[in-house]
Amino acid sequence: MVYAFAFLLSLAIMLVITPELRKIAYKIDYVEKPKQENTRKIHKEAKPYLAAVGIFTVFWIVYFLFSKELTTKTMWIFISSCLIFLVGMIDDWVKIRGGDLKAWPKMMIQVLACILVYAGGVQFIGFTNPFNGGYILLPTMLQAILTVVWVFGVTTVINFTDGMDGLAGGVSCISAFTLFIVACGKGNANAALMGIILVGVCLGYVRYNKFPAKILMGDAGATFLGFMLAIISLDGAFKQATIISIFIPILALGLPIFDNLYVMYMRMKQGKPLYVGDTSQVHFRLVQNGLTQKQAVQVLYLVSMCLNLSAIILFMLKI
Repeated sequence: MVYAFAFLLSLAIMLVITPELRKIAYKIDYVEKPKQENTRKIHKEAKPYLAAVGIFTVFWIVYFLFSKELTTKTMWIFISSCLIFLVGMIDDWVKIRGGDLKAWPKMMIQVLACILVYAGGVQFIGFTNPFNGGYILLPTMLQAILTVVWVFGVTTVINFTDGMDGLAGGVSCISAFTLFIVACGKGNANAALMGIILVGVCLGYVRYNKFPAKILMGDAGATFLGFMLAIISLDGAFKQATIISIFIPILALGLPIFDNLYVMYMRMKQGKPLYVGDTSQVHFRLVQNGLTQKQAVQVLYLVSMCLNLSAIILFMLKI
């Protein structure tokens, strides 16, 4: 019942406050203006931002209302997510004003947030050998590296997926629901609560972000969603994982992970900088091959659902 109430409350608040945030964005001119020279921007008219403020605040308000596990680890997660959100807001503000925040300073703050999460206790420490039941504990340095790489990587790929109306929010919603199921199955109430709240927040956002979008979340919202998905997967899916079941969170986040690995490979092959945006992501390629924006997003929803269903089946096999 707690999960149901948390889901409904997060969904309801997002549905109520998002139109208000849209009005505020227009009032303060927090609006993305179309640029003809930027081929990655699909909007032909000005679009208000600020949905990230709703996503961030609603998530944490509902979490603190329902959580019974307000530990030191939770506070480190909260502080780290604040860093992710704030640097995203700064990046969005600079872009809206026609500037460009350099990738390295932003990346360093994001890495710092990932390190703080690891120091706070969200860690990938090892896995169970399915053949003899023994636990393989990884060296501390490897634990730190894998944790930071995972959290930073998922944060980044969700942000890169935010290229079409409804895409990043919808894919995040699907992944969050799968991670919620896995966390429930593993008896991790805290990760499950975070997961179901994220589902409600994403659904409420997508209601106004689906094509044609009435509001955008920008880097602040997309990086926050990615950051929290990475933490939920580490705390609720990777824990007590076997060698095979490690693939559960990878499949749950498979669409943005596999697409962006391909994009990175192609950029390296072509000698392009990894952090310079282009139109090589799968959603752009689908549109270039004749699909409409709405059709491309629907196809990618279906692909994401298939990957997430595979993750759930793998989890149920308990191997």
